[in-house]
Amino acid sequence: MEFIEFKQYKKNQDERYDKYAPSYILDDGSIFYIEPNFYTQLINLKLHFDKEFEKLISSIIEITKKNKKVIFTGNYDSPLINDKKGFIYRDINDLLAYNHLTLDIKINPESDWKD
Repeated sequence: MEFIEFKQYKKNQDERYDKYAPSYILDDGSIFYIEPNFYTQLINLKLHFDKEFEKLISSIIEITKKNKKVIFTGNYDSPLINDKKGFIYRDINDLLAYNHLTLDIKINPESDWKD
């Protein structure tokens, strides 16, 4: 699996996860994984934040450089990658908060699907 937004970075070789969640190594040795659910959420943000999208991508790199070992996950409660020591997890909401963005999803108040 290859995510074109990160093709300029060196791929980390991780036989266990390469097929599902590619990882990349930055020039300073920092490593980050992109889980597929996170990537889907990231790409969907482009619909809402097209002008800020490149900044969102840059923020992934900034967060990684700051923390050295990061797994960008689609779900904190059940991450795909859950056996990496010393890694921190960040989700799409963390990325939005880092960029001072909010996603206001309007729901239909007339819907029969209510809690």
